[in-house]
Amino acid sequence: MRWFETPNFNFTGTQKMAYILSAVLFIASLGAILTKGLQYGIDFKGGKEYVLDFEDPVNVVDMRSALAEPLGAAPEIKLFGSDSEVLIRTDNEQEIAVVQNIVTSNISELYPDNPFTVIKTDVVGPRFAEDLKWGALQAVIYAIVIIFIYILIRFRNWTYSAGAVAALIHDVVIVLGIFTIMSDLVDFSLQIDQAIIAAFLTIVGYSLNDTVVVFDRIRENSNVHKGMEFIPMVNKSLNDTLSRTVITSVTTLFVVTVLFIFGGEVLKGFSFALLIGVVLGTYSSLFVASALVVELEERTKKS
Repeated sequence: MRWFETPNFNFTGTQKMAYILSAVLFIASLGAILTKGLQYGIDFKGGKEYVLDFEDPVNVVDMRSALAEPLGAAPEIKLFGSDSEVLIRTDNEQEIAVVQNIVTSNISELYPDNPFTVIKTDVVGPRFAEDLKWGALQAVIYAIVIIFIYILIRFRNWTYSAGAVAALIHDVVIVLGIFTIMSDLVDFSLQIDQAIIAAFLTIVGYSLNDTVVVFDRIRENSNVHKGMEFIPMVNKSLNDTLSRTVITSVTTLFVVTVLFIFGGEVLKGFSFALLIGVVLGTYSSLFVASALVVELEERTKKS
């Protein structure tokens, strides 16, 4: 079944409304990040981790609930190799021996008939965490720079590069802002860790793919409809790719929603980031990237 077979939406006519919406979301997100600060996970601020080996299989959800109050916050708990080995990570700032005692005593109360041994203890130090934080920032920056150069080479026009990169920064900042604002409002972890950085890079790739498809159609229509003015031609290109954009976004959302619902506690933050990113990436491809290209092209012609 083909959706939007002959669409004729006035995307360029909603440019000012899109600017206002994006500006509000971007400024609110930036304000939240600057005032409240990003909620970093253990990977980026340091903490302790323990590996426990049980005699029988255990339930990590029950363990997380049992340790949340004694540790002051829900720890990160996942199976470690088998269903009887568990990795526990916490950002509790007490001494490692004190935290270990809290963990083992509460786990013993939860599983009195399931003996276990602590086979590994480790500390994620602040130096290591800072190195990871800087590495993650570099990964995002390098990705954006390479994308700018790639778009510039592919379309031979800096306005396309500027529009694509601005849309990507728009998406990442707003997702970070939503994570910061909602970190205390949801019952699952929205801390920034390595999995979330992977989600951000996935969002960048998804948004870029949508944007490149639109830009390719703009370039194609520029060659086919040489007498058409630039703004109507951009609007036609957006309508031409609308069916593909919507179907791709909806099917991706189906998969990510299933992952969010059934993927378990550990993957909720990752899948939540993708849910927001897919919606924002689709929106920015249709209303932000192309609108900025139109704006920059118009200003270039006037200058």
